[in-house]
Amino acid sequence: MGQCSDMARLGLSSIEPFEDASTGPAVRGILHRPSGPSARGLVLTHGAGSDCEAPLLRALAGAFAHAGFVVLRCDLPFRQARPVGPPWPATAARDREGLRRAVRALRSVVNGQISLGGHSYGGRQASVLMAEEPALAETLLLLSYPLHPPRRRREQRTEHFPALRTPTLFVHGSRDPFGSLDELKTAMRLISASTMLLTVERAGHDLARGGPDTPLASIVEAFRRIRPSG
Repeated sequence: MGQCSDMARLGLSSIEPFEDASTGPAVRGILHRPSGPSARGLVLTHGAGSDCEAPLLRALAGAFAHAGFVVLRCDLPFRQARPVGPPWPATAARDREGLRRAVRALRSVVNGQISLGGHSYGGRQASVLMAEEPALAETLLLLSYPLHPPRRRREQRTEHFPALRTPTLFVHGSRDPFGSLDELKTAMRLISASTMLLTVERAGHDLARGGPDTPLASIVEAFRRIRPSG
């Protein structure tokens, strides 16, 4: 009680483990609660070579919680199955089911708008899921969307973009080898919903600019301007 009250007085979020293994792929991660009331929630997940403890996710979750979001940063099913190594293509559908369950689990905590987001592979699977199930979440946050493998520009991962009906914020580094800013702007035109691009100058795929200075406040503020359709 004393620790929680001290955190609230300082404007800090509370952080606690989260697990829901009631059915299907288990939801496991960390829940960030803001110090005050919240009407918004965000499920945030990681890339192919990482997990929910990635520095970017931890920093973003803290920034969103400070802005009043309840944030669940969670491990995808492939990462729960093994601590290292990339996902297999055959596990992608199960990873999306894990995200679906994470959104529904967060709805039991937040009585309000829920958003879905992820870095790289996690964002790709989140976007495919939203193309398949537009009513699942209200808005989408795509961090370093992997348009194609490095140096293989013809292998575009945008086949589902025309089916996306979810307002989306893209956050992309100007030096990302998985897709240039011009390529991303072209791909965004395939999406019929409203989209916004926040560029992180001099940043690569990890969104860091040679140091721990990813513009967290700018990402949060830009995402708060994304409004659900209708």
